[in-house]
Amino acid sequence: MGFYYISFKNKRLLIEYILLGGYMFLIFSKEKIATYTVSIFTVIVLFFAASNFAFSLGETVEVSSTEKLLPIYKVKTEEKNVALTMNCAWNADDIDKILEVLDKNEVKITFFMVGDWIEKFPEYVKKINEAGHEIGSHSNTHPHVNNLTYEKNIEEIEASNDKIEKIVGKRTKLYRAPYGEYNNTVIKAAEDKEYYVIQWSLDTLDYTGLTGDEMWKRLNGKITGGDIILTHNGTKYTADSLDMLLKNIKEKGFNIVPISNLVYKDNYHIDSTGMQIPE
Repeated sequence: MGFYYISFKNKRLLIEYILLGGYMFLIFSKEKIATYTVSIFTVIVLFFAASNFAFSLGETVEVSSTEKLLPIYKVKTEEKNVALTMNCAWNADDIDKILEVLDKNEVKITFFMVGDWIEKFPEYVKKINEAGHEIGSHSNTHPHVNNLTYEKNIEEIEASNDKIEKIVGKRTKLYRAPYGEYNNTVIKAAEDKEYYVIQWSLDTLDYTGLTGDEMWKRLNGKITGGDIILTHNGTKYTADSLDMLLKNIKEKGFNIVPISNLVYKDNYHIDSTGMQIPE
């Protein structure tokens, strides 16, 4: 495309010669030239803006089409097994009572421990392990892991596991992210280090101050084989209500097992609901 401007003596008219698949002659006044110049410039700007938007949109579609990674919320099984899990992040005032109730009911569960908690209460970590219960990582400092990089997520998990190993002499392969948060970065960091990322399918909401009866109402009629139940130590009523909860779950015909006795170790996939399904 070429532009040639020819001025006349009266300097009021211009002829613009444009080659665009042929010949075309247009005559403009000075004022129209200014108007068309602005218009052409605007079109060019809009063109590049639209191109950038299309490119940006293409990137968004590509990201959104990426498979969403999920933790294990529940396990598909024909057996009437459920896992009771307990997060340890606050104090250890009720651990002795919890261990006593679990022993009385001949139940083994999984405790997910924050590294800071492990550091403060190593004697209880040892007691829990010696009582035959399972220990999992609940991060090192209980951060909002969705805001962390891949490397920082690994650091959080491994630092907690280092503290577990120092006290009980073995490492865990179970990880539960703080606040129940996760994204692809969180899941991939854990799975790349061969951890099973554990969520939950039933929440007692004990940390909100619910009584034992209120907790049971949240579970009653909803429990099925493969469920993972969430509880916490250091709450107002959990330790006092644990005996009742365990007995009620058993009366419904369910066996309470640690996470490692519930999940499949290999040859499985996790569907869009977080259900771990054997191949």
